[in-house]
Amino acid sequence: MSIQERIQKKPWLGWLLFFVTVIIVFLIGLFSASIVERRGESVAKLLAVKDIAEWEPRNEVWGENYPREYESYLKTLDTNFMSKYCGSTMINYLDEYPNLVIMWSGYSFSKEYNQGRGHAHAINDERMTLRTGGVMESPQPATCWSCKSTDVPRMMAKLGAENFYKEKWINMGPEIVNPIGCQDCHDPKTMNLRITRPALLEALGRLGKKIENVTHNEMRSLVCAQCHVEYYFKKPDSYLAFPWDKGFSADSMESYYDELHFYDWVHKLSKAPMLKAQHPDYELYMTGVHAQRGVSCPDCHMPYKVEGGIKFTDHHIQSPLNNVSNSCQVCHRESEEQLLKDVYERQDKVLEIRQMAEESITAAHLESEVAWKSGATEEMMKPVLDLLRSAQWRWDWVAAANSVGFHSPVEALRVLGTSIQRAEKARGILQLIFYKLNVALPVKIPDVSTKDKAQKYIGLDMQVLRKDKEEFIKTILIEWDKKAKARQGTLKKY
Repeated sequence: MSIQERIQKKPWLGWLLFFVTVIIVFLIGLFSASIVERRGESVAKLLAVKDIAEWEPRNEVWGENYPREYESYLKTLDTNFMSKYCGSTMINYLDEYPNLVIMWSGYSFSKEYNQGRGHAHAINDERMTLRTGGVMESPQPATCWSCKSTDVPRMMAKLGAENFYKEKWINMGPEIVNPIGCQDCHDPKTMNLRITRPALLEALGRLGKKIENVTHNEMRSLVCAQCHVEYYFKKPDSYLAFPWDKGFSADSMESYYDELHFYDWVHKLSKAPMLKAQHPDYELYMTGVHAQRGVSCPDCHMPYKVEGGIKFTDHHIQSPLNNVSNSCQVCHRESEEQLLKDVYERQDKVLEIRQMAEESITAAHLESEVAWKSGATEEMMKPVLDLLRSAQWRWDWVAAANSVGFHSPVEALRVLGTSIQRAEKARGILQLIFYKLNVALPVKIPDVSTKDKAQKYIGLDMQVLRKDKEEFIKTILIEWDKKAKARQGTLKKY
């Protein structure tokens, strides 16, 4: 029986074929329109691209060519997300962990230490922190700006890196106004990833690695490693350098510093020559399973997304825990609830051991102060100070990195274990010193259980420091902004 005969016997069959045909034609039309739209967007994007100057610092100028990336980047202004321990919300770490005030006695971190917010807040956070001083005192070098702004490569190109580092932080203030952004990581002509900070290139060069030989996947993490690393200022000119010559581990970097006899400051209470870790995220990550499996930083913190048929990298650089479906679940098939549980279990354990180290180190500093006041000699105290330096460095290598150890939980716990071991060994030697000096045991130590009590004990007048910062904001900062606004208008617009 022919189709026509079947239709005559069953009229509904004709209508069915008609509607099926209409649906197929409609779907084909949608598919064709999608292809045309995607091609049209690609052509329009190419035609719309305008030239960008070699060291263009303004992210909004780049955003004219790459609106999706720029719009997602602006989301780093959002400070609403808070995971169990991290996120984009401001956290006053000295309030949360008062022992840090004692551990950093004599160093600017004892004044204020907050969790960094999103990249778009970098300039404001740098300006406002008490660590950069006020009208009365702002001793920091311009090197402190190195990781905060797209203006830094521009000024390095103008002055030379060495001369930039020699400048004072306060003198560079009117020039450094655009926060972390496009130009830090991208070539404006090709949009290829590139390194704009000489310290990383110099460190890789000493390791015998040429940047032109690294893979694209390696480069995706190395652009982050320009800033999310441990570094130090070479004396006397504050030249920025990475201590990678012996390797990325806490042990190898400590050995590097020891050979140089380098220290960041002398502890006010214990008199130990101390090291301050910065934010060795890259180094800790390099010891973990994600690095071993070839997972790069953007895979978790800047995953791909699709809008209007266009695939691009999400520049809302943030905690993966605020974007589990696009970050973790690309590889892991567990539920979001289970993945969060796994992360928090590891962070809980790292924090538990980290706080044990903080308690031991804090006690050792306070007991060392008692030993000095009781007549201890430099010969007696040298092994104690060496152990204290090592213990706090190892604690800080984990504590200063983001993620509460999650970038490499096994290595984080190992390093914290060695920190506790050294701190307790130092305290054991102190007990012998107290015995020799006829000091009654147990040694009485002060109540430093809150930030205010601890800061008062080490001699910080926080009222004066805050008033000085307010004066800085009312006077110097206003002048900076006037100069910056005038200069921004003279930069060539495309």
